[in-house]
Amino acid sequence: MGDSFERVWSSADAIPGWTTRDQGRALWDAVLRLRPGATVVEIGSHQGRSTVVLGHAARRVGARVVAIDPFLEGPPFGGQRTRAAFEANMAEQGLDDVVELVVGYSTKVRPTWDRPADLLFIDGKHDYWTYTDDLRWSAFLPGEADVLVHDCFSSIGVTSGTVAKVLPGSRLAYRDRVGSLARFTVTRPTRADRLRLVAELPWFLRNVVLKVLLRLRLRPLARLLGHDSPVDPY
Repeated sequence: MGDSFERVWSSADAIPGWTTRDQGRALWDAVLRLRPGATVVEIGSHQGRSTVVLGHAARRVGARVVAIDPFLEGPPFGGQRTRAAFEANMAEQGLDDVVELVVGYSTKVRPTWDRPADLLFIDGKHDYWTYTDDLRWSAFLPGEADVLVHDCFSSIGVTSGTVAKVLPGSRLAYRDRVGSLARFTVTRPTRADRLRLVAELPWFLRNVVLKVLLRLRLRPLARLLGHDSPVDPY
């Protein structure tokens, strides 16, 4: 059956990145629901922290992962050094035969993409315009497929894009979240689906307030909101 999640996560956790253990487990479980021959599309791979989880889960079910990242130069992206780290991590994990790397902007790759996909994980650039364009990758998915969005409720660009495009839309239904990792499915949302999404917005606003307080170095006020850490929430 291959490696267990705990063993895979011990390797992934050593790779710099922002995916938490619980979010990694959500990615793992989403891939294990796929059938043999399925394709996972990951937008935004960085050094491969989440890709390692996706790749090992894909091997278990006979699926493949397409990792898309432009590897931009400059902080916090790292450019070619980040790409080298990603490729080294895939090789060290023995995932070269499972993970296909596509170097490029997701917004430029999508218009010429002609392959079906079965699971979409969006963790690319977090501005409104890029994220809402990345949502268009869901057109390659079948009905009831999962779309996982990282930082869905902790990024102004991603949350505003979700409110503007997903909430009133007719293609994606909100299911649940693990921290700021949200799960949608490709289906017409019901009124209950939309209300569940709206119910998450106060939590998002709390995250924004905490980020502002941390940048103003007002940690005592942040602690009053239950955040006792110098780093951003989620």
